[in-house]
Amino acid sequence: MLVVDPQVGLLTVLKEWGRIGCVGFGGPPSHIALLRQLCVDRRRWLDATEFEDAVAACNLLPGPASTQLAIFCAWRVRGRVGALVGGAAFIVPGLVLILALSVLFLAGSPPAWVRGAGAGAGAAVAAVAVQAGWSLLPASRQRAWQSGSKVRWVLYVAVGIVAAATLGPWLVLVLLACGVLEAALTVAGTRRAPGLPLLAAAGAGGGVLLSIAWVALKVGALSYGGGFVIIPLMRADAVDRFHWMTDAQFLNAVALGQITPGPVVHTVAVVGYAAAGIGGGVLASVVAFSPSFAFILLGAHRFDRLRGDARVRAFLDGAGPAAIGAILGSAILLTAALREPWQFAVLAGAAVLLLPLRRGVVPTLLIAAAIGVTISLI
Repeated sequence: MLVVDPQVGLLTVLKEWGRIGCVGFGGPPSHIALLRQLCVDRRRWLDATEFEDAVAACNLLPGPASTQLAIFCAWRVRGRVGALVGGAAFIVPGLVLILALSVLFLAGSPPAWVRGAGAGAGAAVAAVAVQAGWSLLPASRQRAWQSGSKVRWVLYVAVGIVAAATLGPWLVLVLLACGVLEAALTVAGTRRAPGLPLLAAAGAGGGVLLSIAWVALKVGALSYGGGFVIIPLMRADAVDRFHWMTDAQFLNAVALGQITPGPVVHTVAVVGYAAAGIGGGVLASVVAFSPSFAFILLGAHRFDRLRGDARVRAFLDGAGPAAIGAILGSAILLTAALREPWQFAVLAGAAVLLLPLRRGVVPTLLIAAAIGVTISLI
């Protein structure tokens, strides 16, 4: 591992990671490319091998992998203080923007063009979920084929789809169960279970802030696969259980999380805002991202050991496919939330753009929003 360069100042970390936080549209692939360009190609703070190992290790952790990678790179450059500064600089620009948009889109009586933009972009979200899940299938399937667990892999994906469409907030238990089962079957003769996050019970009587914190904790610490797997975890609580949002508002939240820079997990800030205003949005974001900081600050120096731990890899071989299935299953709920006939046409068009034509997520959502605005004005 390279030695941290003491000449790199915190202002440099703040500026560079803040820049990525401002221009990082497009989700994890864009974030990884920008971080590699900065840390490996331009500044040479890390070598290519260490960067790729960091990407792999972050993908073994629950929660938003690209956020954890940004925090790790800042840690490598400037230690723990650098990790805090760089991670915050990466997260805050998108958080500020998405909270500002939440005020506009979740207002009691938003203008017609705002409602149209939300309805149009929201109509395309189910197609984005399918594209996100579909893009993860090949690598996951290849690992299963190599390890000889083809049948179990198919079952885990199927269970994830069904659980996302039916179980709501209990989905996280299914993801954990699939991971534990695969670890038990794969690592035979090992008495110790893989290192798993502690599953705490949410206090039903602790008030709205405690409920927000619990939803955000599931997003940040118990979501294996990151990205779109947070959708079924959040929707059941935000729409069905606590009634903080309508289905249409939740679709807006997911769309806003996609078109703003920075981590997709910013979607949870919109849920927090719907529940308790700006304070709720900030609380949700702080809780959701805290596990990522903790994983890096406490465990980054053990990344090599993490990647080589057969128990951890076996757990992810079960939880990972189930998470992919949950992403695909979330499309069922998102489609069921559509109300207008023209929204189904927008969904079909978005599916064509994203899947066979392989257009980007952000342009597709912007086109869908523009169609919604046009229809609302007509």
